Amino acid sequence: QVQLVESGGGLVQAGGSLKLSCAASGRTFSFRRSNMGWFRQAPGKEREFVATITWLGGLTYYADSVKGRFTISRDNAENTVFLQMNSLKPEDTAVYHCNVVRRTSTSWVADDSWGQGTQVTVSS
Repeated sequence: QVQLVESGGGLVQAGGSLKLSCAASGRTFSFRRSNMGWFRQAPGKEREFVATITWLGGLTYYADSVKGRFTISRDNAENTVFLQMNSLKPEDTAVYHCNVVRRTSTSWVADDSWGQGTQVTVSS
């Protein structure tokens, strides 16, 4: 099992920026060989995919709603994945979670237990 600890959330005005971090660890977990992703869950809504970065080649994929504003990156030496969020909008308000991800025929899905997440609140 993988332990995931997200941080970096907070309250920001619309148009502002935040950078989230997620430290991943586990006795048998290989971060450098894992695809990692970010998801978010707004109040009263289902959790949704935000972005992913592959272990092979560092390829990135984004939800249409964040494309051009968010950037996912990773530091394999620190077992950490990041999410740089720019031009934030009130509709970005949610609890943000990271996870190990895998590709299905239609989407990226989480492949392990969830951490506590980090709250992002964007005021208008």
